[in-house]
Amino acid sequence: MTDDIETTTFEISADDSTDEVTIPSGLVDLVAEGDQTDAETIADVTLLSFASRAHHIVHHGEGADEELEAQEDRIMDLFEERFGVTYGEATGHQH
Repeated sequence: MTDDIETTTFEISADDSTDEVTIPSGLVDLVAEGDQTDAETIADVTLLSFASRAHHIVHHGEGADEELEAQEDRIMDLFEERFGVTYGEATGHQH
């Protein structure tokens, strides 16, 4: 049954490396906002994922140092620039 599910493969390039990720196409459509392209949707989910992980590590993990806190601050700035709201406003998770 799972072989019947259509997928889309996305290529990710950075500096000197490239990788691919394959995702069920219906999930990409499900999380898309309005008339977003598939690439915009994947970029949004990627940024949200990094912001979520950084938040969890800094605020719910153990032993975050100044460098890690600075990285978390930066991803939160980038999150707000992209989405127009803070991470806390978007997720309802405030500290």
